[in-house]
Amino acid sequence: MSKITRRNFLTAAAMAAAGSSLTWAAEPPLEPIIDIHQHLAYGGKRDQQGRQIGPGRSDAQFIQHQHNMGVTQTILLPAGRSCNRPSTHDGFSNGLQATCAGEEECVAFAKAHGGEYFFGANEVPDLEDAPKVIEEYLKRGAVVIGEQKFGVECDSPAMQALYQLAADYKVPILMHWQFESYNYGYERFDKMLAKYPKTTFIGHAQTFWANIDKKYKDDAKNLYPKGKVTAGGLTDRYLSEYPNLVGDLSADSATNALTRDPDYSRGFIERYQNQLAFGSDCSDHYGRGINCTGWQTIQAVRQLAPSKAIERKLFYENARRIFRL
Repeated sequence: MSKITRRNFLTAAAMAAAGSSLTWAAEPPLEPIIDIHQHLAYGGKRDQQGRQIGPGRSDAQFIQHQHNMGVTQTILLPAGRSCNRPSTHDGFSNGLQATCAGEEECVAFAKAHGGEYFFGANEVPDLEDAPKVIEEYLKRGAVVIGEQKFGVECDSPAMQALYQLAADYKVPILMHWQFESYNYGYERFDKMLAKYPKTTFIGHAQTFWANIDKKYKDDAKNLYPKGKVTAGGLTDRYLSEYPNLVGDLSADSATNALTRDPDYSRGFIERYQNQLAFGSDCSDHYGRGINCTGWQTIQAVRQLAPSKAIERKLFYENARRIFRL
C-alpha cells in the first residue's frame, strides 16, 4: 500500500467528495510517461442501436486512473459528432462506439489541467465540413487528428483531405484499423504512406497489430491472434519502409501483440524503437491490475524493452517528439 502523504490524503478526500470509491493515490512516478491515447467519459453502455444507456467513467475516476498508472501527460482523443450514416454504421459507431466525449469537453478538460492533458481534433471524415471542423480545433491547439474510427476507405478523397491537413498543421493522424469495421483497405495503405510522406500516421487497433505476423490473414473473427509470430507481416513491412508510420501501443490489441511471442517482440521493439509510443485506451477505473490494459502494457514494455534507453523512448521521448509537447 502506498505511503499516506498529505498529497495523497488530499487526493483521496477530493475523490470521496466526487463520489468515488477509490482510496489512496499511488506515489508520484519517478519518470515521466506520456499516454497518447485516452478518452473522457469512457466505458459507458450502449444498446444495439448505439444509443447511450449508461454513464461512462467520471472525470475524477479518470484522473485517478492516469495517476495510478504513473502517467504524467495524457492526450485526449475526442469523438466526432453523432450522426446516422454508413460511415458511423447508422449511428452504432457514434462516440467511437463507446461513450467518448467530444471536442469541447476535451478542450475544457485540457485547459483546466494545463501541461498535463492535451486534446485532439476529430470529425466524421465524410461529412462535407469535416476538414473545416477539424481545422478549427487545430487552430485552438489540438495536437493530433483522431481517433479516426469510421467505416470509410483509407484511400478515399475524404480521408486524403485529412492526411493533407495533418501535414499542413504538422500533427499526426491516429487511425483505428479493424477489418470490415473501420478504415477499410489496410492492404492498400502503403500507397497513402508513400503519397503523404510529410504526414505522420499513427496505427492502432486489431488489424494493425494482428498484421505484424506474415502468416496472418484478415479475419473479423480472429482479431486477436495468438502464438508465434512470423516476421514480415504488413505492419512489420510498413514500419520498416515508411518512417512516417508510428505504432500506438494501446488497448488489448497491442498488449496481445507484445505478449504473444516475447522473443519476436524484443526484436520488434528494438527495430522500431523510434516508431512506437505508449497509449492506454483503457476504460478501467483504477489504473492497476489485470483489468487495466494500460497498466498491463506498461509492465510488458518494461519486461520486453532491450534497454532502459529504448524503454524511455516508448514511454516518453517518441511521443514528446511526435506530438511536439
